[in-house]
Amino acid sequence: MHSYEAFTNRINRLCEVFRVLSETVLTEFIPKDCNQEISLIDSMPVITCSGKRISKVAKEITDKGFCSTKGIYYHGLKLRGLGFYHKGHLPHPEQLLFTKASENDITHLKRVASYIDNRIYFGDKIYGNVDFWSEMEQTNNSRMFTPIEDIKGQHESQKKREKAYNDLFSKAVSSVRQPIESLFNWLIEKTDIQRASKVRSTKGLLTFVYGRIAAAFIYLIF
Repeated sequence: MHSYEAFTNRINRLCEVFRVLSETVLTEFIPKDCNQEISLIDSMPVITCSGKRISKVAKEITDKGFCSTKGIYYHGLKLRGLGFYHKGHLPHPEQLLFTKASENDITHLKRVASYIDNRIYFGDKIYGNVDFWSEMEQTNNSRMFTPIEDIKGQHESQKKREKAYNDLFSKAVSSVRQPIESLFNWLIEKTDIQRASKVRSTKGLLTFVYGRIAAAFIYLIF
């Protein structure tokens, strides 16, 4: 009779299989009516333990980060999604990548977007680095739209004059990027991918995340 540990080890050996399978599914089955010139971007935490504890799992690929949406510190990974706009549907992921929890969102996007030309991005306020996107517009013909942030030190009368335009623009941007949030919510609902507290090893964590992504998108596509 085989032990539970031996069974777990056999499952964990599949982590690379699940990674390749998920990449293949996402790249080979892009819906024909996706708009591949528009990308929606967002991220979410994959939590191995709370920020109040000392993490002992997968230290080489995880660390401590902050989730502004939940308002919590946590140990784990950050799942980063870049999805093609698909009107009336969930966006189709162009990329689903994992980084350590502490990696800054705009730092990661700079690295990814530098290799992509002729693209319009829609993201949250955190992605709105003016200097970077001015450069990207010149070198890659790419632009980023985010909700408008309040300018520190701006006079109150000027804020009031611009409020109607800013609110309308921010609402329009948020409505376009909302489907990437829906995609993450759908992934959480179908796979519970955010809760990785029972994982006990690096290979176990990779099997956990890639196995769930592969299963979810095979289900969605087929």
